[in-house]
Amino acid sequence: MSRYVLRRLVVAIPSLLIASFMVFTLPRLIPGDVVQLMLEEKAYGRDLEDLRAKLGLNRPLLVQYVEWLGKVGRGDLGESLWTRRPVVEELARRVPVSLELGLLALAFSVAIALPVGILAAIRQDTVTDYAARSAAILGLSVPGYWVATLVIIFPAIWWGWTPIARFTDLRADPWRHVGQFVIPAAILGTASAAALMRMTRAMLLEVLRQDYIRTAWSKGLRERAVVLKHSLKNAVLPVVTILGLQLAQIFGGTVIFETIFGLPGMGRFLFDAITQRDYPVIQGVNLLIVTIVVGMNLLVDVVYAVLDPRIRY
Repeated sequence: MSRYVLRRLVVAIPSLLIASFMVFTLPRLIPGDVVQLMLEEKAYGRDLEDLRAKLGLNRPLLVQYVEWLGKVGRGDLGESLWTRRPVVEELARRVPVSLELGLLALAFSVAIALPVGILAAIRQDTVTDYAARSAAILGLSVPGYWVATLVIIFPAIWWGWTPIARFTDLRADPWRHVGQFVIPAAILGTASAAALMRMTRAMLLEVLRQDYIRTAWSKGLRERAVVLKHSLKNAVLPVVTILGLQLAQIFGGTVIFETIFGLPGMGRFLFDAITQRDYPVIQGVNLLIVTIVVGMNLLVDVVYAVLDPRIRY
């Protein structure tokens, strides 16, 4: 098992290096020059070249990348070009917010997708199955940000109610703190649950047609035992893959949802940084998201090996 994990880890390292180069170079393709923006909004009293030299942006791109990569290896993501505060400190305050939103959305997704997918599979071609598949197609078709916008606009027009706009810390008011995450997490989780539910249904239907499942039915085992004990474990492997991808999608979706609902997470931090062309912040946030995605893929491989020992060989 340890050799298997080590091999997967070795494969993940080149992926991180390639992703780090893309994370460093792509923000510089965003239209607009951060130096010109800074000169327009702040009275520096310097010309473009002087300010660009002070920020270290006048050197060749490859030299900047190597220097940045060396700092990343020491745990230093640089400083914001605008606030001159370390990116690591800014992320330390915002990552817990995004993690809370993402994990709560993932909990909603799993709580909806697995029961509905199992029920649709064991009740194939019934009203329940058709309703579940229609709901899944609707969830895949309707953008989550559009639903989030409607949730804010219509209740405000009809009942004068709007979601909590000001962020409340957990220590100040635990119930209010959790309550401000429920609506965005439910919308984000419901959108992710659609693909997960369809995969659960499809894989479980395939397993239920296997000969050993027919044998279990012929022995007179209860439906609960046949489905949960004999079928679900073999059907869950592709579902785990989708679950890992959905987690990456959820963290990507926090950028929009944190902006809409006013949550001070790293998604909103990234949105503001893109607007200001704050390269170190953009690089730091994207590198963290890429690391989470690669780590999730590694975790999925480990879960594969636990669920099916044959994969280790």
